[in-house]
Amino acid sequence: MNEEAPAAVALNLPQEFLLLATNDKDGKPEVPLFALRTAVAGAVLAELELAGAIELQGKHLRTTGSPARDDLAPELELIRGKSRPHTPARWVSIMEGRSQVQRIYEGMAALGIVEHVGERHLARFRPVRYPERDHAPEAALLERLASALNAASPETRVPDGPSTGTPAGTPAGTPAGTPAGTPAGASAAQAGSGLPGTGRTRALALIALLEAAGLLHKLFPDADRSWASGLAKDYWPARAVEDELRLIRLAEEEAATL
Repeated sequence: MNEEAPAAVALNLPQEFLLLATNDKDGKPEVPLFALRTAVAGAVLAELELAGAIELQGKHLRTTGSPARDDLAPELELIRGKSRPHTPARWVSIMEGRSQVQRIYEGMAALGIVEHVGERHLARFRPVRYPERDHAPEAALLERLASALNAASPETRVPDGPSTGTPAGTPAGTPAGTPAGTPAGASAAQAGSGLPGTGRTRALALIALLEAAGLLHKLFPDADRSWASGLAKDYWPARAVEDELRLIRLAEEEAATL
């Protein structure tokens, strides 16, 4: 009897970012924690925009009335519940935090992609880490990003606004769908993630976030630095990450001089 191959898992942008920002073997972040948390917050905003749940109006973010995936519903409700709008950078500052990052890691652990390692033992606390358990999702993601980088031209930017994909409200871990026009036999990685936004749009959004966090050239040393910098500055979620990281570093520099 032939066993069916396991369905590809549709990861959202925060999950994809964390997967690439974490060392496969020891499970530790490849960037400082403050950069990790800031970039994850930016990835949450990017995912909500792709779902059509939020949009940038002038300098402020506003909700649209559209729902988001179940795994990002708390963040959407947080934005919706504020009495006055905030800038993207302000929302990144509000959302960045250890609990959010840990929740996303635990979601990937539940999917069998990473492993939860480290607990309190004999009154001693061992820091929790998330080494890789299944390399297939990351390998497919890196292939998709490499394809997007190879196809990019100097004018390539992240398309504005949401795109259709898997309907909003889809639970985390839903098998990836195959967009119309995908060649027969193409893998889920080739087709894209099956989440809101085309595979190319999602890849470019993630590339911009990786550039903002200082990770892109660790993963892809040959990537065009000038183009990647322009991509991040042109894409408001990545620009918000860069702005917040700049403020954090300035604050650290000032504190060091006191």
